[in-house]
Amino acid sequence: MSETIERPAFREALQFWFKLGWISFGGTAGHIALMHDFLVDKKKWISNSRFFHALSLCMLLPGPEAQQLAIYIGWQLHGKKGGLIAGTLFVLPSMFILLGLSIVYVSYGNLPWIYALFNGLKPAVIAIIIVALFKVGRKSLHHLLHYGVAAAAFVGIFFFNISLLTILIGTIVLAIAIRYISPGRLQGEKEKQGAAGENEEDYYINSLPINIAPESVVGDRGFRIRGLVRQLGIALFFWLIPFVLLYFLSPDFGFWRRLILFFTQTAFFTIGGSYTVLPYVAQFAIDRFGWLSRMQMLDGFALAETTPGPLIIVVGFVGFMAAFNHFPGSLLMGAIALVVTTFYTFLPCFLFIFVGGPLIERSHGNEMIGGILSLVTAAIVGVILNLTLFLGRGVFFPGRVSLSGLDYAAVVWVIVAVFLLVKVRLNVVYLILLSLLFGLIRYKY
Repeated sequence: MSETIERPAFREALQFWFKLGWISFGGTAGHIALMHDFLVDKKKWISNSRFFHALSLCMLLPGPEAQQLAIYIGWQLHGKKGGLIAGTLFVLPSMFILLGLSIVYVSYGNLPWIYALFNGLKPAVIAIIIVALFKVGRKSLHHLLHYGVAAAAFVGIFFFNISLLTILIGTIVLAIAIRYISPGRLQGEKEKQGAAGENEEDYYINSLPINIAPESVVGDRGFRIRGLVRQLGIALFFWLIPFVLLYFLSPDFGFWRRLILFFTQTAFFTIGGSYTVLPYVAQFAIDRFGWLSRMQMLDGFALAETTPGPLIIVVGFVGFMAAFNHFPGSLLMGAIALVVTTFYTFLPCFLFIFVGGPLIERSHGNEMIGGILSLVTAAIVGVILNLTLFLGRGVFFPGRVSLSGLDYAAVVWVIVAVFLLVKVRLNVVYLILLSLLFGLIRYKY
């Protein structure tokens, strides 16, 4: 008998999206873990298969996949209104926090106690990512082929610096080849489940009908050319509003035009998540435009890592520093540039989901697409592992990589944080507060 999913009241969903925007520390992996834990495991507002299906497709879109996943789920639950609320609240808190930190950064310089707080937070971020890595891996790696793809993705990006986009394209090509050569290999997970029997989660997932219209919001989700043109028109209208206002009100429109066009281009043409986008932004912002120095860019990374929301929010800091340096010492211009940069970076995400949402819906339940995306999700696990080691190196070895350079206090706090998250199931907000206190105590003693 098919089981349908109860849609939550809009107010209940609104409370979750608002809360998520303030507690979603840990980058993409942390965001995915928080959404999966609440939306799939606790509330069962969306199925596990649909969650990872949408995540895999969002990974192929330009922009931050975690925010796009939030937009997609919000759209699933309450239509475009839900998508707009979910996507906006996902970014807004981190934007305001980063604005405050940016003002403090340029006003007060390198205050030791502030950086001590940040240093206490970083091990907690590593712990959140480690827990997320195991959660996503447990849901995504089901047989040897999945483990092999995850390992190959990790080796490719960690040892050979292969871009994420290349890894994803290679994974898709491999999956298509396997599909035609030996289709059964992509179905190993289903066979294993059938032989081993169903646990409670398997029953829940398998009981969902392929066409789960009762789970979806009311209204037609079909893909139509007229709808595409309409969505493009609406997106263009919103794109033009700040552009036109700055044209008439700004004393130097040339600067704003370059800022807007660059971050619009970045949003549309950089695929593969934050760590694909950020090197591209850094290269242009530092070397070509001279908006900020290399050290300021590194400080921006540190500030962004202490905020909730996607790491790509660091582009707001880039915009802030660009305007602050271009209009000598103007906090107002810096604040406007941060908001403008954030707006143009995240606006296309809504367009991608609202236009592509029906295509995601139509592909859900398709055996061939499902098999291909299962390998894509496996590759993501390898990429997250690389991200864990990439960030962990800076936390565990602030200087050179050696036993003498190992930060033992950071290692201990990561272990404590993982224990608190897994065994005690401590709320992430409380872990962040404890970690800030840990950083302050280290600074004092």
